[in-house]
Formats: sequence, C-alpha cells, structure tokens
Amino acid sequence: MDRAELTALVRATGCAVERGGAIFLCDPLATAGERLQMENVMARTGEWGGDDQGWLGVRTGGTGGVVKFARHDQASLGAAVRGFGAHFELGRVNAIDVLPPHHVSGLMARVRCAMTGGEHRAWDWKRLEAGDTPPLRAGDWVLSLVPTQLHRLLQAPRTVEWLRSLRIIFVGGGPVWPQLAEAAAQAGLRLSLSYGLTETAAMVAALRPEEFFAGARTCGAALPHARVSVDAEGAVSVAGESLFRGYWPERRAPGAFATEDLGAIDTRGHLTIFGRRDAMIITGGKKVSPLEIEAALRASCEFDDVAVIGVADVEWGEAVVACFPAGRAPDVARACAALAPHERPKRFVAIPDWPRNAQGKIDRVALRRQVAP
Repeated sequence: MDRAELTALVRATGCAVERGGAIFLCDPLATAGERLQMENVMARTGEWGGDDQGWLGVRTGGTGGVVKFARHDQASLGAAVRGFGAHFELGRVNAIDVLPPHHVSGLMARVRCAMTGGEHRAWDWKRLEAGDTPPLRAGDWVLSLVPTQLHRLLQAPRTVEWLRSLRIIFVGGGPVWPQLAEAAAQAGLRLSLSYGLTETAAMVAALRPEEFFAGARTCGAALPHARVSVDAEGAVSVAGESLFRGYWPERRAPGAFATEDLGAIDTRGHLTIFGRRDAMIITGGKKVSPLEIEAALRASCEFDDVAVIGVADVEWGEAVVACFPAGRAPDVARACAALAPHERPKRFVAIPDWPRNAQGKIDRVALRRQVAP
C-alpha cells in the first residue's frame, strides 16, 4: 500500500482531519476539552518537515490522559499487516469491524483488509450486541473486541453460535479476567488474546486460537515484525518496523519503545501483562487516569479526601472505584459533573478507617484489600 492508497482509506473513515499535508484521525465524540487539546496539537504542523514519514496521526491517550497523536505512515502500518498475516497464516483478511475507525484497532482492521484484498465489513456495535449479526460470505472471518464487548456477547446464545463461525476473535485493549476466558473456551470460541498499542500499530504479541484451546491464557508470542522484551524490573519494551515515528510533531529517537506496562516472558516466549507502571485504569477498553479523576472529585468540594482505584470487574475488566473517609455523604451527581461517562466511578465506598502509611500518604494497597470483591 502506498501513501495515496492509505490516504484514500483514511479519508473514507469520516474521521480524518487534514492540516498542512498531514492527516489526523479524530474522535467525533470527543469532549470539548479533548477537542481543544487535539486542535492545539494539530496546529503545530509548521514544526513538521513534511516528509513521507509519520504523516498520519493516530490518536492515543498517552500517559496521564493527555491527548497525543502517534505518527504513523504506510511503512509502519504495512509492516504490522505483514507480521499479522504471517503469525496467523492469513493470506487474505476478511474482518467484521465494530470498533471506531479513529481507534488504532478499527484503523488496522481496514488496512489489513485493503492490503490483502479482503473484505472489510463495518458493523454497528449496538446491532451486534442486540443479536443482529451480519451475514458472511464463504471464507475465514475475524473480529476484534475489547473484553467488555466479549462478555456481553456471551450472554446471547444465538450470537455465541454466530461467533463460533469466525476464524479468529481478537481480544485486546485491557485485561481478560479468568472467568471470561473460561466462558469463551467453554463456548468454543476461537480466541486470540493479544497485546498492542497505538504506538506499535496495534498487535505485536498474540495467542493463536489453538494455543487458547490448549489452555494458554497469555498474550502469546511476538509477531514476526516485532521484538518484545522485558527488563529486570518487569518493564515491557517493543522494537520493530511497525513502531510509530514519535508523538506529533516530534521525532522519536531510533530504537525500542519503552511502554508503561509491566509483564513477563515465559520459556515459550509468551508475554503476560500484569498491569501499568503509571497505574492507569483500563475500563471497557478505555484508559482512565485515577489522578485526574481524583482531582475532579476534590475540585467538587464534596470530599475531605478521596482515592480512585481500579478493581477487577466481570463486565468492565476494571471498574473505577472512588474511596473516601466515612463520616460524610457526598453529592455524587455534583461530584461527577465534570467527568466523562467512562470516567465516572462505578462505586463510591466509605472507608471507616482511612489507611495511611508512615509518610502520611494514602495506602492504596490497603484500600484495595478493603474494596476488592
């Protein structure tokens, strides 16, 4: 795929915003604050050299919830597609796509199909959730979901029957809890648990369905185009041809990309992810910064103190939970007025004995013990 072909594909998503020769994929449902951040970043096109590298900005939350655009191009996305096809032995990719096109997973579904001559079938998530499944032509079809979506589809027997017809169901964007993985295995779904980032053009490690059926519950081995490593402290790094060129408009220095994830690689070369170094919560496939939520809750003046943590949840993967010292009944609606829907805590828990460590800081480990189900 050359630049002109990728440009046409990106424009067809309806999410493309063009500035000074560069193209940015923007969320049409972004909040006013997010739109302002995006405009401020896109306004810096004068700092871009205008060359053939990194002209496509794919939005990522980055760390701390700050809006960034990871710089990609036809070379980085093409490398990811070739590695994907080789790993799964797919010469032609036919994809049902329920993810938004401004997200890297939705974008890559389109790119994989276009580069391999496959069929891309965009389908509304709400229709699929309601049991309205798309008719499929003969051939192997794939589908990408976040864990929360998989959990909901497993509740409908007729939809599960349709899911069994798919060659591969990719699950990423957040942790897959053990009960969900076992339910999918019992249902006979050909799952591929995967790991990837916007910065890596999506998937860089993935479990093959036959490994999933054999009982493996890792993120699988690295795809041929990527090299995944873990240092002595458990920090995950990725190298390879699909890496982004930098955050717009800066250029990233050559070499491996150090992620914010903690993990381990076993003797089979399989990657397991334990969580994030920056304590980011991933709920329903969306990144949420606990520090930003805490700041908003404190600004409401409804809490004397507050701590936000992520707690394992069967529907959301992680549920956002706000803890506060018992003794005051906060106005929850007022406290959450400035938060986006996915940022609003699912639970508010009053803690009778507010835990602090020797330095006087909130003991979040103790909070988790008290709040975890």
